[in-house]
Amino acid sequence: MLEIAKEDIVARLVFDNPWWDTNSKRKIPFEDQPRRGYFASFQDILTDTSLRRAVVLMGPRRVGKTVMVYQSIKTLLDAGVNAQNIFYVSLETPIYTGLPLEKLLGHFQEKFDHGRDAELYVYFDEVQYLPSWEIHLKSLVDSYPSYRFIATGSAAAALRLKSQESGAGRFTDYVLPPLTFAEYLHFIGRDNELLEHSVFDGFQQGRANFKAKNIEELNAEFVNYLNYGGYPEAVFSPTVRTDPSQYIKSDIIDKVLLRDLPSLYGISDIQELNRLFTTLAYNSGNEVSLNDLSKTSGVAKNTINRYMEYLEAAFLIRRVERIDQNAKRFKRASAFKVYLNNPSMRAALFGSITAESPAMGALTETAIYSQWQHNQQAELFYARWNSGEVDIVHMAGSDLKPNWAVEVKWSDRPYQSRGELDNCVEFAQKHPNISSPMLVTSRTISDALVSYKGMNFEFCPSSVYAYTVGVNLVHRLNSRHVVI
Repeated sequence: MLEIAKEDIVARLVFDNPWWDTNSKRKIPFEDQPRRGYFASFQDILTDTSLRRAVVLMGPRRVGKTVMVYQSIKTLLDAGVNAQNIFYVSLETPIYTGLPLEKLLGHFQEKFDHGRDAELYVYFDEVQYLPSWEIHLKSLVDSYPSYRFIATGSAAAALRLKSQESGAGRFTDYVLPPLTFAEYLHFIGRDNELLEHSVFDGFQQGRANFKAKNIEELNAEFVNYLNYGGYPEAVFSPTVRTDPSQYIKSDIIDKVLLRDLPSLYGISDIQELNRLFTTLAYNSGNEVSLNDLSKTSGVAKNTINRYMEYLEAAFLIRRVERIDQNAKRFKRASAFKVYLNNPSMRAALFGSITAESPAMGALTETAIYSQWQHNQQAELFYARWNSGEVDIVHMAGSDLKPNWAVEVKWSDRPYQSRGELDNCVEFAQKHPNISSPMLVTSRTISDALVSYKGMNFEFCPSSVYAYTVGVNLVHRLNSRHVVI
């Protein structure tokens, strides 16, 4: 194999780092794009010099990791960091194929005569394209304690597993999930138009309260969010919105299923993996069992368990465990719920939905669980027994007891037909620590407190609740400066 000339590599590095040339008129990519709600906490961790670790920014494809990196660089420059102390390189660029991180860093050091004690910011984008990247990165962290290393990657499975195996004590993982509904509304500039802080004091869980100014308009945007709103590029590009199946399925789902996971885990039967994922995506928000999945997808049960671990590691799905009426977990859980991490994936696979689509109930539940995935520490389950079900149960404490629950509906029926709340009453009567009133989401009913069979219930539109969860979780993240 012919070796690429050093001067060609350096020329490309100069092109990739336009800020090195103070006379350059090239703008930093994406510097004018709105920032994710996660940016502040990410930047705080990145600039914390007490952390002698590399920051590894992980997440699904196309959620804005590279955009966040460029915005991070712009923030450093605006804060007065010397432009020649910032180095960016994307390992996806063909000219860098196979080059060790040490060699790329060496070109940067040589160009500006940087020594070991310099204070540098070094960004390695799409780092998973370099085999054994974690070994190289760990070595750099140990060798250059005054440098701040930041790595990004979409192959979340490799990043998670390898960082745990080889980067213990050297890497800080930062997960960037899909857009929340709150971020989506902010990006399209309709958050203040459609929502306002509520003086209603019924909300629980220590969260800020909001109410819809126009619930029909808000619900219309909620449906748009389900169809394409989890991906920033889809939000900003009319072209992508007109054909989300081409963009999301081909450029995101297929690359993970057909390229990333097979290459990481040596999967030979790609069609088998694809059939399983398609089955799970279609049933997002519904309870499934290993037996039913095996029959529907044609995949053996032991293989299903292994594939689902891969799909979870790649941020495609989230598996939620079932508890019984007594909040006991099953020793051999044969049934569980699976949710798409991003509800927009279902529309890309099976077509866009409307507010009246039969799938709206399950997708509403998927979207609300998607908001909660932005807090990975939340212990969420669903309860099901012979006579009823509660959609979300939060367990807390050393003994993992239920302390709040939510019944998710895309319907106003339970407000009018109280008998639909019997399952909630039955579950709550066994668990007196559950916060009162219990929350029931609706389609349009808002600011409503009702009493039924000695128990208090609060009704809130699903779209408002999804917005509220997203706002509060990101706010808590930024106020505590913690990695989620």
